[in-house]
Amino acid sequence: MPKEAALIIIFSICVLAPAAVIAAAGYSSITALGRNPSAAPKIFTAMIMMLIFAAAISIVALLVLFQLYSP
Repeated sequence: MPKEAALIIIFSICVLAPAAVIAAAGYSSITALGRNPSAAPKIFTAMIMMLIFAAAISIVALLVLFQLYSP
């Protein structure tokens, strides 16, 4: 497999995985708020923390990817 093809595959995984996590978090939080609106502060806090961790993991993955494939 050429280096560029591997780079494209890994880069798309690094981008699509956190996007899937964000979509799942949004769906789950809306479902939870629909069932129990009074728990909004707890749900919001947990959702924000999860989104921060998903973004941090994607940034770390991209930094590792750029470090591995830098000229």
